[in-house]
Amino acid sequence: MNTQRWMSRQFFSFYMTWGVFLPYWTGWMIHTKGLTVSQASLIMSLGLVARGLSTLIAFPYLSRKFSSKTLLNGMAIGTLIAILCSIPASSFVSLLVVTLLLHFFYPTLMPALDSAAGVLAQSKQLRHYGKSRSWGSIGFVVAGMILTVFTGAFGDEVILWALLLGTLVFVCLGFMRAPDVLSKKSQADQTNRDGMLKLFRIKNFGLVLLIVILLQAAHASYYSYGYIFLQEIHAPKYLIGVIINIAVIAEIIFFSIADKSFHKFSVGSLLTLAALGSSVRWILVFAFPNVIVFCIAQTLHACSFAMGHYAFMKYLIKNIPHAQIPKVQGMYSALALSWSTAVFTMFGGYLYEIEPRYAFIGMIVCTIPSMLLALAYRKLEHKKEAAVSI
Repeated sequence: MNTQRWMSRQFFSFYMTWGVFLPYWTGWMIHTKGLTVSQASLIMSLGLVARGLSTLIAFPYLSRKFSSKTLLNGMAIGTLIAILCSIPASSFVSLLVVTLLLHFFYPTLMPALDSAAGVLAQSKQLRHYGKSRSWGSIGFVVAGMILTVFTGAFGDEVILWALLLGTLVFVCLGFMRAPDVLSKKSQADQTNRDGMLKLFRIKNFGLVLLIVILLQAAHASYYSYGYIFLQEIHAPKYLIGVIINIAVIAEIIFFSIADKSFHKFSVGSLLTLAALGSSVRWILVFAFPNVIVFCIAQTLHACSFAMGHYAFMKYLIKNIPHAQIPKVQGMYSALALSWSTAVFTMFGGYLYEIEPRYAFIGMIVCTIPSMLLALAYRKLEHKKEAAVSI
């Protein structure tokens, strides 16, 4: 079978659902279920905590017990059940329980897919990770564009049905034929049974993980306050969705060219460029609070998010043993994509109340240290290369 096409299809179908859930679920709870903004925010914050616990603890544990394909299918079915349970839910407590259940299953699909891609790349069955991952970003944009039309025509009630339909499609695709290596259960050897702390014995793993945690945390203000900041600087309401999607389009372009254009770049060089691009992005938003500059800054999402993620995957494929990939993905998802974002969302919110622009410039407390650490790691890489060449 065409493994590249299979991976692209899985990324596309999952991120289509993510393009519905991430931007719209909070609004669905507020406008359809009648929750207040503070209630919905509390539910999503607790969901982020649950997501971190699920990806850090449950996902690596289950990865030792089941094959990648079985785990993907199981988590997809759990997600579908959680969405179905949200249909009758109407009170704060019931929506909290349903959303926590959803956060246990649903976000786990993200590290599960990246783990599958890592396994396929290590077994030489996936030549271009970036090319396949770009289809995920395309799916995210497509979902947002389609849903904008339907919510405008039929209201926010369609958000739930769009997420349900997309998840059902993902579940059905999961039961189709997959690469054979993904149906093999991970061997329960001593390496696989070792705790997560043993991962830090892998050369420079702790340093690289810290860099990407800082890089991803720097997006906290953008994810939480980008939409209302655009309103603050008087962006036309009908264009806000387009402006936000500029970042995802830049991400798509990067992933589509990354394997050809950046394959000779070291992980340290990629991380340094990602941190530099991120710093410039938030400085621009702070210094020039207008729509045009914000749009220009959006293109730097290709550096701040996509390049940083690509660099981490490149490090993972080259340095992490097959059996340890789920643990690393779980740690990355929990620490970089969940908890650090939650912490800096609170920090950004405090700054936003003082002055909206401060929420963005405040993110350089992440990007500057990440750039200095990336430069240090790049120096270590060059020393290693010099030692090998002697």
